[in-house]
Amino acid sequence: MITDPISDMLTRMRNAIGARHSKVDVPASRLKIEIARILKEEGYITNYSIKTAEGTNIRTLRIFLRYGPKGESVISELKRVSRPSLRVYVPSGEIPKVLGGLGVSILSTSKGVMTGKLARKSNVGGELLCSVY
Repeated sequence: MITDPISDMLTRMRNAIGARHSKVDVPASRLKIEIARILKEEGYITNYSIKTAEGTNIRTLRIFLRYGPKGESVISELKRVSRPSLRVYVPSGEIPKVLGGLGVSILSTSKGVMTGKLARKSNVGGELLCSVY
């Protein structure tokens, strides 16, 4: 059993990027699918898909990683901020800007999972899940 599924997802993505894989599979959940959706909207991954195993209801999230023209990864760093042992909650006015606005922070708010920029605009705070740049 995995204690921190989001951290596991980010670690699998980091390992796949380090090994120059084109895709990575992670066990699916609604929160992970929302994180993948945001990464796709922000241009950090090319696409994602949800696969269901034959005869079971086990879902797998397949993330297609994005690389630049010289083979360099678009994602420089994936950092988990809030953990099960240490939750990090931020009000809307204190949502950090990642790399001066070049990166993206992902929050779980009362209005759903969203980027830090959208959360500031919507004036909602929440749990700071991770930062990507």
